[in-house]
Amino acid sequence: MTDTVNADPAELAKFSELAHRWWDLESEFRPLHEINPLRLEWIESIAPIAGCRVLDVGCGGGILADAMARRGADVLGIDLADKALKVAQLHALEAATRGVKYREISVEALAAEQPESFDVVACMEMLEHVPQPASVVKACAQLVKPGGWVFFSTIHRNLKSFLFAIVGAEYVLGMLPRGTHEYQKLIRPSELAAHCRAANLDLRHTRGLEHNPVTRRYWLSDDTSVNYMFATRKPSAPQP
Repeated sequence: MTDTVNADPAELAKFSELAHRWWDLESEFRPLHEINPLRLEWIESIAPIAGCRVLDVGCGGGILADAMARRGADVLGIDLADKALKVAQLHALEAATRGVKYREISVEALAAEQPESFDVVACMEMLEHVPQPASVVKACAQLVKPGGWVFFSTIHRNLKSFLFAIVGAEYVLGMLPRGTHEYQKLIRPSELAAHCRAANLDLRHTRGLEHNPVTRRYWLSDDTSVNYMFATRKPSAPQP
């Protein structure tokens, strides 16, 4: 890995160490399994993915990529954590999931290799783990076709998110390993919106994700004060 790769080696090591637990529904990745149907349904309500070429950026062990492939999409999942990718590939074999492939490559390198190649790009729970989130947003914009959709999810940076997403989830409830999120890397919606504008992506929809730790229930809402998602669209190519 070179200094030019937009990745934090400590972050990659963190997720690689947990790679064997990606598909354990009672592991540290349980929250991802529990929110996956919600975020997938939201994506499909805006951009039906059956028959589309879809990219999952920062796919980890393949939870979202596998689900999208099962909805009929042709999915490529990319990540730089090689152990997580191997787990994703093994799961696809064991579950006989068709239509999903995985590659160890950065989103910036893939953008240079395959610009405007995907109908839908998803980058979920990843921006808060990289040194330069704006670079990831720009690469996602380069990878999607004109008129295509790019979806992001991340965590707001404010006192409420610090209390709920870090202190509560990691230190009090133990839902996530301690150190999963660093407060200074969290991203305000206004900051992500600015990155999208700079990348020529139009912000069309926002959605918040809420959680009741007692009932273990998740739901979508208009409250973007902690976990939130963006649906953005690349302008269609001008008519000749």
